[in-house]
Amino acid sequence: MTQPVDHVLEVPGAVLHYDVRESEPVGGPVLLMIGSPMGAGGFAALATHFADRTVVTYDPRGAERSRRTDPDLEVTPDVHAADVYAVIEAVGGGPVDVFASSGGAVNALALVAAHPDLVRTLVAHEPPAVALLPDAHDALAACQAVHETYQRDGFGPGMAHFIALISLRGPVPADFASRPAPDPATFGMSAEDDGSRDDLMLSSNIVTVTQYRPNADRLRAASTRIVPAVGADSNGELAQRGGQAVAELLGMEPVEFPGGHGGFLGGEYGQAGDPGLFAERLREVLADGV
Repeated sequence: MTQPVDHVLEVPGAVLHYDVRESEPVGGPVLLMIGSPMGAGGFAALATHFADRTVVTYDPRGAERSRRTDPDLEVTPDVHAADVYAVIEAVGGGPVDVFASSGGAVNALALVAAHPDLVRTLVAHEPPAVALLPDAHDALAACQAVHETYQRDGFGPGMAHFIALISLRGPVPADFASRPAPDPATFGMSAEDDGSRDDLMLSSNIVTVTQYRPNADRLRAASTRIVPAVGADSNGELAQRGGQAVAELLGMEPVEFPGGHGGFLGGEYGQAGDPGLFAERLREVLADGV
């Protein structure tokens, strides 16, 4: 596999950066790897295990290298999906295979609903589809509380509140939204507010992604093979439960992948899963229809 080559793409309201790692030999099938808010850098280790494929990664608008040019445009899963569609068209069009994790998996479901013939196989790894949960009322209120903490107090307090939420196992307590946010120092973060409010996760995804309800009818009608996936070690955390809820929505059983929510990471962002083992499972799912 060649080294990633950075490309720039202008779309309505944003300038996107995406990377292409050409297969060896050149011409291998395209495998798109996406997250949100995580950008291309989070797939560096996983991508090395797919040298026979052309691996495409990108930074979502408002994250890493990609910048928003229209700050007033609400960044929803449908907006992200349009961006992903533009990236796919820029690299030659579909159909492509997609591995999508976290918020990227929600955005990929929106992509398939809008473009039902664009994706061959979508592996939707731990989508935080909070609106589908039995405790959606309390869980969405908790997401809104995290957003409000960020808007009021800044990044450290907002991220501490976010970590407390995503670390919960099982249903979100009814009083979570009314509880005080934890001290950022608990997680080694500063409470100092630099005044910025442009973090993609805390300013947008925590509300727009979690509130998104996948269109079951469109997803079932699409030619795409959709594989809801969960981490074997996620133990009832919010995103794992979202993956289970998407599987139930589509009348499927979720496929287990090694590790937890970041099981594919190889040290990126200070998190280490087992990208080699994860890649083996992903290759099996893509090849065998598991």
